[in-house]
Amino acid sequence: MDKFFKISERGSNVKTEIMAGLTTFFAMAYIVVTNPNQVVGFTTGGAYDTIWNAVYIASILVAFVGTLLYALYAKLPYAQACGMGLNSFFFVSFILPALLSEGDPIKGYHEGLFIILLSGVIFLILSVTGAREYIAKALPDCLKKAIPAGIGLFIAFIGFKNVGIIQANQYTYVQLFDFHGAVAGKSFFDAWVAIAPVVLALLGLFLIAILDKKKVKGSVIITIGIVTVLYYLTTWTAPTFDLGKIGQSFKDFGSIGIIGAFKGYTVFTGGASAVINAIVLVITFTLVDMFDTIGTLYGTASQAGMLDENGDPIDVNKAMACDSVATCAGAVFGTSTCTTFVESAAGVAAGGRTGLTSLVTSICFFVCLFLTPLAAIVPACATAPALIYVGVLMLKNFSKVDMDDIASAVPAFLALIMMPLTYSISNGIAVGAISYVLIRLFTGKFSKKDIVVTIIGILFLARFFLVTM
Repeated sequence: MDKFFKISERGSNVKTEIMAGLTTFFAMAYIVVTNPNQVVGFTTGGAYDTIWNAVYIASILVAFVGTLLYALYAKLPYAQACGMGLNSFFFVSFILPALLSEGDPIKGYHEGLFIILLSGVIFLILSVTGAREYIAKALPDCLKKAIPAGIGLFIAFIGFKNVGIIQANQYTYVQLFDFHGAVAGKSFFDAWVAIAPVVLALLGLFLIAILDKKKVKGSVIITIGIVTVLYYLTTWTAPTFDLGKIGQSFKDFGSIGIIGAFKGYTVFTGGASAVINAIVLVITFTLVDMFDTIGTLYGTASQAGMLDENGDPIDVNKAMACDSVATCAGAVFGTSTCTTFVESAAGVAAGGRTGLTSLVTSICFFVCLFLTPLAAIVPACATAPALIYVGVLMLKNFSKVDMDDIASAVPAFLALIMMPLTYSISNGIAVGAISYVLIRLFTGKFSKKDIVVTIIGILFLARFFLVTM
């Protein structure tokens, strides 16, 4: 095992890898239920329930298969699952239009899967030919350094949002959790239940920092366990297990999910406008998935110290291949785009350095397939501290950006800030790339090496104007 995964070579050990794998799983396990909710637009009843069940099983299967690929082929400590944002885009691009135009959301579901499959095939071709690796390495140095930091802010924002520390506000867009509004007029116990997730999440963050400062190994997973126990004990609740839906979920998965993508070729019927729309959607899904993955790889590899002498992730081509195969597999199983998950950084922060971390995570997803859903066991307040803490660790990468050179500082800053503000890694990379090209062009610094990033910027500009996301 040590030789296969290169555990000792990468300065790790089996215990640490197992703990890291568990940390990654619990940090991203929410996707098991969240993905089918997003794909059906949180709509219930009739065909939507059938789609939900199929996507639920497919989501777990693709997370298991995709993460297992990372474990056994790339031997890297990363995990895969259905990408957030892309699943919502899947709903508004396919299921909702099919319902409104023909009253048949399942047809839209199948057409969407067909588009995902095509984007996965393109992805795979780019990976096999080495084009994806070339594109990734062609990114400017300032963006390579800013991307991990931007992802850190994005991950922290997800953690703050998931547990409610940050709330929506109609006037200021966001605000801190309203403690006064939560406890006003309530009994002591009810008031505590209302604020417990936020309080426990903040305590968890401080606990991770304290344990890490004292160099306690496994500080993240220890904190997840402690906060989980405290949550159930202090709120006098118990985790629930909805085992009754397993049979129906597998049945719906078999009837409309698995190989449903091959029924979606109808997306190209309907004349030239339908063909053009389908092509634009294929390109959009390919672009977003590609740069979400590139961004995540740079972020997590930087955190793990797994970069080569040029500042690029080691075995990046294998990682890209894993991602593209998983996207194809996800489409065949019956779910939206699979991508390398940004929450992998939580396992890396816990010490994960090899494919053994991914193997543990994949096994957890497989078990989850029969214990629906394991995601309900660990509350958001237990995993949020891990995500926020990862954000703290990854932000240090921004200190490596040359802030004295405005041509580097502005693109780096835009990439950093746009990721959390637009809730998208690829948007951050896009805005950073476009600004880099414009500044280089109008200051007379544009050179041959900037051609690739220019093409990236043009493609993203086209996406911004042609597709609403």
